[in-house]
Amino acid sequence: MLNVIKRFVREEDGATMVEYGLMVALIAVVCILVVAALGKQLGATFNKVQLEVKNASSAGPITPT
Repeated sequence: MLNVIKRFVREEDGATMVEYGLMVALIAVVCILVVAALGKQLGATFNKVQLEVKNASSAGPITPT
């Protein structure tokens, strides 16, 4: 039993797995924040385009010059 405990303390597989888990979690948080920020900007852009299209269609037909 003592050998199992000594081997567990010496091995770094568990620590490496925890480090990779933390990196994956950090990357996921960054991705979520980026998507949330871009989502707000894209929503605002689509709303602006929708308003411009609505205003253009209510202005009447376009006559060539």
